[in-house]
Amino acid sequence: MSNSRRRFLAASLTLLGAAAAPKSRGQNPNDEPPGEPPAFGTGPAVGPEVSTQTFAEAEKLVQYPLAETERAQAASTWRKSMASLYERRTGPRKLQLESTLAPATCWNPILPGSDSVPDHDEFVRSKTDPGPLPASDENIAFASVTQLSRWIEHRKLTSERLTNIYLQRIERFDPKLRCVITVTRDLALAQAKQADEEIAAGKYRGPLHGIPWGAKDLLDTADIPTTYGAEPFKNRIPKADATVVKRLHAAGAVLIAKLSLGALALNDIWFGGQTMNPWLLEEGSSGSSAGPGAATAAGLVAFAIGSETGGSIVGPSMRCGVTGLRPTYGRVPRTGAMTLCWSLDKLGPMARRVEDAILVLQAISGPDPGDVASQPSKLEFNADASVKGLRVGYFPDWMKSKTATDVDRTRSTP
Repeated sequence: MSNSRRRFLAASLTLLGAAAAPKSRGQNPNDEPPGEPPAFGTGPAVGPEVSTQTFAEAEKLVQYPLAETERAQAASTWRKSMASLYERRTGPRKLQLESTLAPATCWNPILPGSDSVPDHDEFVRSKTDPGPLPASDENIAFASVTQLSRWIEHRKLTSERLTNIYLQRIERFDPKLRCVITVTRDLALAQAKQADEEIAAGKYRGPLHGIPWGAKDLLDTADIPTTYGAEPFKNRIPKADATVVKRLHAAGAVLIAKLSLGALALNDIWFGGQTMNPWLLEEGSSGSSAGPGAATAAGLVAFAIGSETGGSIVGPSMRCGVTGLRPTYGRVPRTGAMTLCWSLDKLGPMARRVEDAILVLQAISGPDPGDVASQPSKLEFNADASVKGLRVGYFPDWMKSKTATDVDRTRSTP
């Protein structure tokens, strides 16, 4: 392109832009809306002065070394070259986006050429007699969801009694475990009462009806704080329930507590302290589903919902000795849950028995418009099927490592 043509186009675009702009624009650079910074290096100097030491400290975070001359150049030009752009895009005039807003892109878990829904769909829960109701509240608290649901269904146990058992255990044990952020006592007792009334009237909703549970505190709950375990969000109160919460409400489950997570879903330390392993109080319960792991293991809830981005269900489940089910990406919708990584986040049950986790998974699975990656799915589970012929795979070298115990090696012996 010739130089004269370049000048002509530049002048034309400048005139068009000036003609299209409102009259109030251009008088004050601060009137410009967010997302429209000036040309690089031409905006007004903004923000505080930045020293070379600031950039030296920043290098430690990003692990990118600068020469002394580069630090000096960055510090001297920051207010003119970069601060104005940063202010316009992230400053006080930034555009507020809804927390449930999905990204423009979608990571689809369905393999090319595969059907989106499996052909086979079978769900057969255990028909085993749960036996007589235990005499002690402690034994009731540690019973499986499968047992609890049968006792409640046949009215040998009320949801209200079970809810009070768990509330008392939270009051007794949480000061040491620090696994509960918010106790939802009023809601829980109201839901338990409703469950008992419905079951007495013959309106049994299924195996989770009347069962108390806990939600990792990154799941939105209407009019109940959802803090993400982080100090800046201590007083955050959502207006609507997350989809998983709605589905468990519909199943008749009783929300008893919002459970701890490491701040912003990292590790097991939140603004209330560190969540501890119930079986070894000197040890953290692992993260970031620290609260669901500890509360389920300690018999403070019948089951919990955790989340995983890169091990946050598996880690606490292993540490605390519970069954954690990290679903296939896309099976459970994340609408109303805090996003850590949109293409990796998954929500799943944490329980004391394998069948318990499956009962919960069935209730929370399925697509939702708010999660563009959620998919239709079917479940193949038969509690009465024989385990004969099943094979378990493991890595022999792992059993030789220092982290493996004699118990691990014994269990892995063919």
